[in-house]
Amino acid sequence: MEPLAREALTEWKRILAYWEKYAPDYERGGFHGRVNYDNKPVADAARSVILTSRILWTFSSAYRYFHRRKYLVLADRAYHYLYNHFRDVQNGGVYWSVTATGAPLDTRKQLYAQAFAMYGISEYYAASKFQPALDFAKELFQVVDKHGYDAEFGGYFESFGTKWETVDDLILSKMPWNKSQNTHLHLIEAFTNLYRVWPDVVLKQRVGHLLDMFLEKLIDSDTHRLRLFFNQRWSPQAPTISYGHDIEASWLLWETAEVLHDPSRTELVKQKCIKVAAAACTGLGEDGALNYEFDPATNHLNRERSWWVLAEQMVGFYNAYQLTKEVHFKEKAEKSWTFIKKHFIDSQRGEWYGSVTPELTSIKGDKINFWKCPYHNSRACYEMVRRLSEK
Repeated sequence: MEPLAREALTEWKRILAYWEKYAPDYERGGFHGRVNYDNKPVADAARSVILTSRILWTFSSAYRYFHRRKYLVLADRAYHYLYNHFRDVQNGGVYWSVTATGAPLDTRKQLYAQAFAMYGISEYYAASKFQPALDFAKELFQVVDKHGYDAEFGGYFESFGTKWETVDDLILSKMPWNKSQNTHLHLIEAFTNLYRVWPDVVLKQRVGHLLDMFLEKLIDSDTHRLRLFFNQRWSPQAPTISYGHDIEASWLLWETAEVLHDPSRTELVKQKCIKVAAAACTGLGEDGALNYEFDPATNHLNRERSWWVLAEQMVGFYNAYQLTKEVHFKEKAEKSWTFIKKHFIDSQRGEWYGSVTPELTSIKGDKINFWKCPYHNSRACYEMVRRLSEK
């Protein structure tokens, strides 16, 4: 095993051990909604469906790779908490958040959240073969497609109220937009994972449709960067560049093309993914880490380095190397790992720091919260182990 793969495997196990030790709430069930820098749970912290779904995906995928019973036990815990507390029995879909005691809190239907629930549940079914889980994943797809699919202009709407009514108070942004790359990226990620275990005809059509939306609408044909926000007719609403989402999309879209096995799209998607990865390179600092984002309208560069961006750039650049055999992409992936080891891995308290300042100071923030999860970093470690082992 190559050194990077060996180190990634060790770190993957270390991440899993952290979440096994500090995340479960054995008094109230499920997992703590927040754990601070000193690994102390915040008792009254609300719980997000994003965190719960990502924990579910993490331990389900870990069980599929390691076949260790304890990982399946934790996946079971996440699945049943998700099903019992986040599922909206009356209206369909999952809530955005619940209280620390598991009561509904924010009951709006954000498609970003539905996507992550679908992603985690489909991975759980692949690990457990628990049929009710597959039924739940199908139920989520069908309710999302019923209410969210835009039959007139394509793609999916962003957010709905409790009963799937149209709302203006969006969760992920204060901007007046109807569609976003972030939601579409995670919808295609979730649909692709569900298609692996449920090769349904309509689902396949929607996966292909989303892939076409990326090629035609979401990726700028001139700059090869993701446009972030749109109105219903797909008119871009802001020029901001998100380097992390660019590099993440460059490998997730290729993953979808591989799953679909569609010769008419494969080469087109391959070339587009290479161009997206190459465009993301302009966001790299001299230290090998991607800056967070850039706003051309104000010429402001956000130079903060984020844990999830570093995780995704390592996989994205290595994927580009696999597609092109251009050594500079491989070197960028390796430099990403070097930066992660030096600045993000907390060797004393466990897990990763959430962010690093432009001056390369690790910020001592929460280890677990609404957004700080084991999905990006554990998946990056898994992907590097898998890709380097398959050489």
